[in-house]
Amino acid sequence: MPSPPEARVIGPGFHGRVTDVVRLVPPGSVVTYGDVGRLLGSAHIARQVGWALAACAPDVPWHRVVNARGELTSPSASEQRVRLAAEGVEFDDQGRVLLRRHRWQP
Repeated sequence: MPSPPEARVIGPGFHGRVTDVVRLVPPGSVVTYGDVGRLLGSAHIARQVGWALAACAPDVPWHRVVNARGELTSPSASEQRVRLAAEGVEFDDQGRVLLRRHRWQP
């Protein structure tokens, strides 16, 4: 039996919903692109979350979003690391965020 179709998550207002979720992440915490997607209703839109963040307003804390391995994959990864470190986020020897310690669980 096929699974029911997933509700449409991406469409008008998507970028605004992404930034609304990211603004909820407190300083010193991070979420993954997939976490944001799940909060919006689909675990399969991590890439689209990244695209939305690439176009976000300067006041959105985009730096609090990392990939599923805790890696900084933004084109501004060095700035992202500086911002996260200033908030107390810790990194392992490979430069990955310690997700067990800093991952936000709403």
